[in-house]
Amino acid sequence: MSAIPFQSDDPRGQIAGLMAEARERTLLLVEGLSDDDLIRQHDPLMSPILWDLGHIAHFEELWLTQNLDGPIEFSEMPGIYNPFEHPRATRAGLALPAIGAMRLRLAEIREKVLDRLNRTDFDNGNPLLAGGYVYHMVLQHEYQHNETILQTLQLKTGDPYHPVQRRSVPQITGDDSSFEGMVEIPGGDYTIGTDDRTSAYDNERPRNAARVAPFRIDRRPVTNGDYLEFMSDDGYRDERHWTAAGWKWLEETRNAAPKHWTRDGDSWTTRSMDRVSPVDPRRPVCHVSWHEAAAFARWSGKRLPTETEWEIAASASTPGRSAIAFPWGADLVTPRDANVDQLSFETAPVGAYQRNVSPSGCYGMIGDVWEWTSSDFTGYPGFESFPYKEYSETFFGPDYKVLRGGSWATRPGAIRNTFRNWDYPIRRQIFSGFRCASDA
Repeated sequence: MSAIPFQSDDPRGQIAGLMAEARERTLLLVEGLSDDDLIRQHDPLMSPILWDLGHIAHFEELWLTQNLDGPIEFSEMPGIYNPFEHPRATRAGLALPAIGAMRLRLAEIREKVLDRLNRTDFDNGNPLLAGGYVYHMVLQHEYQHNETILQTLQLKTGDPYHPVQRRSVPQITGDDSSFEGMVEIPGGDYTIGTDDRTSAYDNERPRNAARVAPFRIDRRPVTNGDYLEFMSDDGYRDERHWTAAGWKWLEETRNAAPKHWTRDGDSWTTRSMDRVSPVDPRRPVCHVSWHEAAAFARWSGKRLPTETEWEIAASASTPGRSAIAFPWGADLVTPRDANVDQLSFETAPVGAYQRNVSPSGCYGMIGDVWEWTSSDFTGYPGFESFPYKEYSETFFGPDYKVLRGGSWATRPGAIRNTFRNWDYPIRRQIFSGFRCASDA
């Protein structure tokens, strides 16, 4: 599970506390931004930040008041904050309120939600309430929009985003070679996914059997140093490394490096929010598309792992071994365990988090960068939409590739070994990297 388990003596108080903490973080991220920064569409891929705030508020109102008091009528609140009525590229033209009015609306809705929470019976047979599921769903929704807001802020034009609070990542001295090479995972029968119905999204369920052939997977994510070798070997110019769709994307975009990298003479710099620094070869490469990840993998004589292989490497090392929720076990993730929870605003050197090692010996499978896999986003055998198909099922198919593991911008309550993210293969605004695999 990703959410904090209910304390049997005070589930309402616990939920109220989690919701207050989530809102505090949301408002911290936008603190100090100008009205223009909040209402501008900084990139056609992203919403104005004010839209994200309004969407957070109205999603909460819908699911924690309206949909609890009768049959589920809507999955998204009708109106300007409905993502299906208003695609991202059109949201700059919406009549969004100023930040003052938005804060009032957030507070008004929260007051209604807390009033309804105080009257909630978690044992009334409503599947939305069993284990507090709907509250955990709404919390994760806000956490995920925090990461979306950070993507927008990274794309911000003009004066870069200046965080009002920062947390330093642990530093390591010298080169840590203990995570070089690959680990071999034996073939056999494993289980992936979960049957949890208190926190996990529908696309993580049900727990199901997976038979895999023996495979190898990188002990660590691909680093900037690895990726610089690919670039130096004309990786962006050699069509042999690219799929047909990837080569077409490359010709159209003329990309020649990860997003937010800039050539500085014979070297490269990278920007993370308001900090520009030399590319550190020890850190995971970030802001690469699936096409770039797949090209690197082919160049290196490997391939991208399937999401099944990724989850097995993160949660179990041998057939029949019980899978675990996090690489280190059942303990919920904290910023002491992995580079998560946003306030570092950067990736960390490989090896910086000693506990972030899976049973198979893979480092960093939670945090730093989302890791692309080769898998299309589809439902598991026995999948059932709950509580609405527009979260997952609408996106099933070959258009989207699955990412795993979370990033530095992911909140701890929105990541676990079974969590599945997805995006188009061309996307680079996400905090995405990868590791490679091969047949054994």
